[in-house]
Amino acid sequence: MIPLEIFDRIARRRQRNRMLRYGTDDRWIIARMADDLLERLDAVRRPFRRALILGCDFKTICPVLESRGISYVLADTCPSIADAFGGVACDEDRLAFADSSFDLVIAIGTLGTVTDIPGAFALIHRVLEDGGLFLGTMLGAGSLPALRSTMQDPNNDREAVIRFHPQIDVRGAGDLLARASFQLPVAESETVSAQYQSFRKLIDDLRANGLTNVLSHRRPLSRSMIMSLRENFGAPVLEKFSIITVTGWARLTR
Repeated sequence: MIPLEIFDRIARRRQRNRMLRYGTDDRWIIARMADDLLERLDAVRRPFRRALILGCDFKTICPVLESRGISYVLADTCPSIADAFGGVACDEDRLAFADSSFDLVIAIGTLGTVTDIPGAFALIHRVLEDGGLFLGTMLGAGSLPALRSTMQDPNNDREAVIRFHPQIDVRGAGDLLARASFQLPVAESETVSAQYQSFRKLIDDLRANGLTNVLSHRRPLSRSMIMSLRENFGAPVLEKFSIITVTGWARLTR
């Protein structure tokens, strides 16, 4: 029997493809993640030659890598995004690269919806050469409390649960790094807040940043439910996003 996957791979591709409809300003959450990873990269003194970017970043990180003389390969689960940026279409837990192909791997925002997340970390470790660096970021546990509260059905305690992904917390992210044999593993969390005047604007932001529901057992929202959510949203609402960042080194040698 083939085990049921937590996340729908086809839905993930469609979700990523929908991001192309939105402008750069709408993808501010992904941009915030990318800027944080660049700051961490700035703190590393060793030079890098060849990077793998997981989750095409819409030209946020690429110019910086180019300015430093770092060549790179873009990879995304969505073929249309990969094609648009001259990249490779593959899932993070099904990387199509040889061992020790890169000395830097940067994963931007997509790791939170990978079905085999331990396998993805292990593959990232494998494609890194000895002494290579992994920098990744994802939406973590504690995110979207206002939306979760709005979607909670008082007559069904599971209603909000089935519409939200299981989210990794800082401790879990650190455990994933250690399990994949990364050295000097670091997992950190930062909470970012944004005020929303409408339910629609929040959903648009989630869609623009590829953060909507891609669970295999998800159910579409009915029109009446959408109307109810808009009425109960209680704008203005201060929503919170917990951004987890992970750092790890592959097979450091002395």
